[in-house]
Amino acid sequence: MSTDGLPAGDRFDWWGQLMREEVMAVSMASERPARFRGGVESIDGPPTTVSALYLSSSSAARTRTHIRRHDPEDYYLFAIRGGRLGLEQNRNTSWFGAGDLGLYSTSRPLKAEFRGGGRPVRVEMIRLPRTLLPLPFDTVDRLLAERLSTPTGSGALLARYLSGILKHAQECGPAELPRLGSVAADLAVTFLAGRLDVEDAVPPESRQQALLARIDAFIERNLGDTDLRPVAIAAHHHISVRTLHELFRERPETVAAAIRRRRLEHCRTDLTDPRLRHRTIGEIALGWGFRHPADFSRAFRTAYGMPPGELRHAALHSLPDARRAALSDEQRCRDS
Repeated sequence: MSTDGLPAGDRFDWWGQLMREEVMAVSMASERPARFRGGVESIDGPPTTVSALYLSSSSAARTRTHIRRHDPEDYYLFAIRGGRLGLEQNRNTSWFGAGDLGLYSTSRPLKAEFRGGGRPVRVEMIRLPRTLLPLPFDTVDRLLAERLSTPTGSGALLARYLSGILKHAQECGPAELPRLGSVAADLAVTFLAGRLDVEDAVPPESRQQALLARIDAFIERNLGDTDLRPVAIAAHHHISVRTLHELFRERPETVAAAIRRRRLEHCRTDLTDPRLRHRTIGEIALGWGFRHPADFSRAFRTAYGMPPGELRHAALHSLPDARRAALSDEQRCRDS
């Protein structure tokens, strides 16, 4: 949903109403309400909701009066993707920039300043109902409005995971979204517990899901490494190979099968990309971790029902003539 298509004079009021209905009741203000733009993408993956908001420079305030009228009793863990956010809550005040993580609660008064410098502020966030957190609330509240940025570890993984869900949600079936939502919630709980040094309070199931998410991210980052095998994955995560296979037991494919499928998917994407037609099939296969061209061709034919060269040829010749001619010109310029 977005303000696009609405009369300019109605956009800011519409946005305020949307926030009251979908997030929490707040009072909003803008220096240029007639130029305000905002939009939201929301994915309901019980037990949580993952959302992305973009909005013009503005401010918001939640008072005790708002809270007395209605409190959904939610925490929101957020990541800033563009612009800046100033947040004041529970005697903490911080400014958040791109890449920063933070936390706020609907149960305490707050003030927020969105500053985009001429561009929309973009915020990705996950809703965490209080009933979902196996952590003491008074302890969690110490983190409100604090910068929780971590360039590596569970915080960085959580931020990437939220972006991935929002980017690929339309490719997922209805049965997948609850599972993805549960993993996101487990990652968020594990991250907060780590910041509070109360990891023992996290249920074993949540810790297991968070570990699996870290393993998935490690595999994705290292698909081009021909030495990516269960032994290396287990060693990196300080677990045994047996434990790694146990983690994958409830999944429809083994560790090795998951690696092979992801490599094949990336190869297929590159082979059908006309911008990469100057790269040989062997180069693409090697770039995604296949040691031997014959093994790659055999696996590709089994997965997609045709050899890689045939798929590439079909993809190129399905392009409009004008697009094909333009690519040929680009190739000649590159060769010269």
